[in-house]
Amino acid sequence: MRPTAEPSFATTLRVRDSCLCLHAQRAARALARRFDIALQPAGITSGQFSLLMSLNRPQPPNLGSVAALLAMDRTTLTANLKPLQRRGLVAMAADPADGRARLLRLTRSGQAALGRAVPIWVKLHAQIEGSLPDAQRLRGELNLLARPDSPEGEGYSATG
Repeated sequence: MRPTAEPSFATTLRVRDSCLCLHAQRAARALARRFDIALQPAGITSGQFSLLMSLNRPQPPNLGSVAALLAMDRTTLTANLKPLQRRGLVAMAADPADGRARLLRLTRSGQAALGRAVPIWVKLHAQIEGSLPDAQRLRGELNLLARPDSPEGEGYSATG
């Protein structure tokens, strides 16, 4: 395979101005930063809020279903769970129906952390959503990109 020419500065500008992946990443980082700051009094980050909220179910979910919901691989999910387990916010146990599978549940401390975080989330989320011209449409389009049956096969790709 022949090496290709280095991209021109015009290509760099085109990617900067049009790459969906870049724009989604920038927006995600900016949103996460705003929620991280707001959630500090609750003692959790925006990522931890999403993870804890994904466990707030009537029945404990298994690791695979949480990973799928959060569009994370199981290794990344496990790494993100460890600090929450150490803090006593999340517990993991073997699934009685399948000893190989792991079930996750919020502890009382995890529920209390969510209880402190939800009012903060509600207020900031309303402010952000109110600043957007069509938040429902944006949410729908983002959900389309995150679908596991997207053309990329995993719901996301490394490029825009």
